[in-house]
Amino acid sequence: MKIRNYWNLRDFGANLWEKSNRIQRVVIALIAIFLVALLPFAGNGILATPISAYDAVLVYPVAIFILMALGLNIVVGKSGMLDLGYVAFFAIGAYTMALMGTLTGLNTWEIMPFGIAFAMIAGVLLGLPTLRVRGDYLAIVTLGFGEIVRLVVLNSTWSKGPNGIANIPMPPNIGPLEFDLFNQKLFFWVVLIMILLTIWMIRRLSVRRPGRAWEAIRQDEDAAELMGIPTLKYKIWSFTLGAAIGGAAGVLYASKNLYIAPEMFTLNVSVLILACVVLGGIGNIWGVVVGATIIGYLPERIRFISDARLLVFGIVLVVVMNFRPDGLLPRKKREKAIVKKGVNK
Repeated sequence: MKIRNYWNLRDFGANLWEKSNRIQRVVIALIAIFLVALLPFAGNGILATPISAYDAVLVYPVAIFILMALGLNIVVGKSGMLDLGYVAFFAIGAYTMALMGTLTGLNTWEIMPFGIAFAMIAGVLLGLPTLRVRGDYLAIVTLGFGEIVRLVVLNSTWSKGPNGIANIPMPPNIGPLEFDLFNQKLFFWVVLIMILLTIWMIRRLSVRRPGRAWEAIRQDEDAAELMGIPTLKYKIWSFTLGAAIGGAAGVLYASKNLYIAPEMFTLNVSVLILACVVLGGIGNIWGVVVGATIIGYLPERIRFISDARLLVFGIVLVVVMNFRPDGLLPRKKREKAIVKKGVNK
């Protein structure tokens, strides 16, 4: 029992945070952000991947997976809704960037609000008629939505069908810093900022009315409805916020990749992002970050074993989920305490 407590990183981190005052917490957070920002320089050691450039892997899939998993965690982890079509919002953001970037001459940061807005509109349009159903039925509907979006871009002339869209512009320079495909540190730092903003937003919402409503809906939707919570309204909010983050990730992905095609937005992406949430710990922000890091990085790290790497990757996931059925970092006790504290205010 003592050994288990010693290795319980979740409780260790939560206790350390609880015992720290405000200044100490700021220092801890700044040190952690600084160390993470240095990760692109750590690619010459054991972290280097055998085929792909380390800094490129760090941007996609690792950082983009983390960003998308945080968005999906609002829907799955916070509100308890199973979404299997999350890749659709990712695709909407990416195609918004591709079309507007090649046709209008706007840059990535000018297109970003459009990509987020279109993804949010899609989330509302999908959520209004479908979020009244639950569980497996909702999963099937969202799964169908993801496939519909992929088939539309696959069979449309404006999206150039299976040929995809090429020559997507890269983001403009940020002062003296220049985006470069052969040195993707700046891409990583941009995604890191987006991840930090997303975490800040989720944490702020978790202790306010939307977070408490999502918690109630996740625990028991019928009871929440009887208590007077407008469940459909908060479910749509959850769905829309998750879609917005997926759209933002899509815009940046298209701008970084310079080319997109329908085969990049298959069901597999949705499954992988959902696996990030489940493996890390449903509802736990830091668990989702850990899960997305492993699922994004591990297949690239073991790429040297060729075709067997997916088999090894699958075996690792099965073993981990057998020993940690609630995920590597289950939902923290402290997060529950925050929600409870917010209720008592």
